[in-house]
Amino acid sequence: MTRARFITLEGGEGVGKSTQLVALAAALRARGLDVVETREPGGSPGAEAIRQLLLQGSEDRWTAESEALLFAAARADHVARTIKPALAAGQWVISDRFIDSSVAYQGIVGHVGADAVRQLHAIGSHGFLPDRTFLLRLENRAAAERARARDTEGSDRIGGREQAFHDRIGFAFGVIANEEPERVRPIDAAGAPEAVTARLLAALEDLL
Repeated sequence: MTRARFITLEGGEGVGKSTQLVALAAALRARGLDVVETREPGGSPGAEAIRQLLLQGSEDRWTAESEALLFAAARADHVARTIKPALAAGQWVISDRFIDSSVAYQGIVGHVGADAVRQLHAIGSHGFLPDRTFLLRLENRAAAERARARDTEGSDRIGGREQAFHDRIGFAFGVIANEEPERVRPIDAAGAPEAVTARLLAALEDLL
């Protein structure tokens, strides 16, 4: 029997993480697996409450340091209340974002420091990491167009930042992927959604 796994989808705005989470979960269920879909910030009642604090309000509502602390607190609750219990019950868990987003957004681009963000994760979530992380990669212009089409009612305070910020985020994710090639696997997010899902499944085959 295939043991439970924790899979995360990472990448910048508009690369298709939410779409692929649903599609990948459906594909795994078709193979007979019990799958939990979740997201960050959020994924548990406490973390969802923190999500509102993080994503609403003006862009300068929080400093990068404050954001890092809030994300770490939300993640600690998410791991303890949702992810680990599901894995213990034999369920696969797929999350839209996890620690790598904090490393990219607050650690590298926000200048808090990747090591400092990972230290917060070590304290709050005991350094818990996914079995595999898929980094969805898409050309900047295509990703921006997707994000605009998605955010017809406006962006949140992080997603709505200037394009130069999101360009730096893409670079930061590349740094993370280069540092941890065994866990973090880049996936081409261009083309039809079903083609991207097929790429994800192929890159997951060794864990199935």
